[in-house]
Amino acid sequence: MNDHPFNRPTALGLALCASLTLGVAASNADDGIAKGDTSGKTIAFSNSYAGNSFRQVMIKSFESMAAQAVKDKLIAGSAVVSSNNSVTEQAAQIQNLILQGYSAIIVLAGSDTALNGAIKDACNAGIVVVAFASGVTEKCAYVVDYNLDSYAKAELDFVASKLGEKPLNILEIRGIAGDGFERRLHEGVEKMLKQHPAYKPVGQVYGQWTATVAQKEVAGILPSLPSIDAVLTQGGDGYGAAQAFKAAGRKLPIIIMGNREDELALWKQERDANGYETFSLGATPSVSQVAFWVAQQILAGKTVPKFVEVPLLQIYQPDLDAWLKTVPKGGVVNAEYPQDLVAKIIDANVDKQPLPSVSAPK
Repeated sequence: MNDHPFNRPTALGLALCASLTLGVAASNADDGIAKGDTSGKTIAFSNSYAGNSFRQVMIKSFESMAAQAVKDKLIAGSAVVSSNNSVTEQAAQIQNLILQGYSAIIVLAGSDTALNGAIKDACNAGIVVVAFASGVTEKCAYVVDYNLDSYAKAELDFVASKLGEKPLNILEIRGIAGDGFERRLHEGVEKMLKQHPAYKPVGQVYGQWTATVAQKEVAGILPSLPSIDAVLTQGGDGYGAAQAFKAAGRKLPIIIMGNREDELALWKQERDANGYETFSLGATPSVSQVAFWVAQQILAGKTVPKFVEVPLLQIYQPDLDAWLKTVPKGGVVNAEYPQDLVAKIIDANVDKQPLPSVSAPK
């Protein structure tokens, strides 16, 4: 998956508050936390790669939640194995976890097809398999992921809320050419632009999800472009794009940020100086916690759909300062996904309701 956070479906709704458990949610008898006894169950995490900070935070998020679940006697134990981007090694590790008798295996796959045999073997052994934030085509696995169409929808909806449906010039910063995740994000942009026919894409560059590359590529294309009203991004590129506009002496357009510390700090600086307003969204490393609780809830007897959409973490102007305080220098916004929130996420998927948003820190 290269160095990008992640992907996939989100209904992006407003907060799914306590009222959900009353009105619509009451229509589903399985709503809420399943209380089946899982105190003797074990959950393993098979990770394809641990070589960047995003993945390392992801592992720590899983480990901290699993450790608390052991302390609370919700499971008996957990384990994490990483395969250093080798699908052969990851398949062998999954086979080993099967032999060790784990009750559930969470998989962040290095390939959408190469692990199918090992995953099928796990399912045949009665093990719950939950793949997250990566494509897995073996149908016996549950999938926890984001909706990339919703990523683009959120970006364009924000632009529309601020600038309306008049003719606008749009610059798109893409990720790494040829990457499957990048392609899906771009396809989402193409789909959603059809809902805004007045918006005109006037250029695109590949920023490789990196501020320095994005700055160089945007700086290279700006002289050939008309005035830009909004910049659509994929994460990690907003800060670099802003620097390119500044260096060119151009007014900052709406640049969608990707929940990185440098992006949020720049946004705050521009807001304080001249009232600049934008929007930020992205995946969180702690999506591993969602996968953990989905597995635990399946083991506890909860009815869970084969695909569980996870909400992207979105930051609006009023919550900028609160989120920025939580992010380490050079880091990315993260959040906790406790059991009750994940149960609400599952229920929203089942009931086809807006997904609960992650609340800003107090």
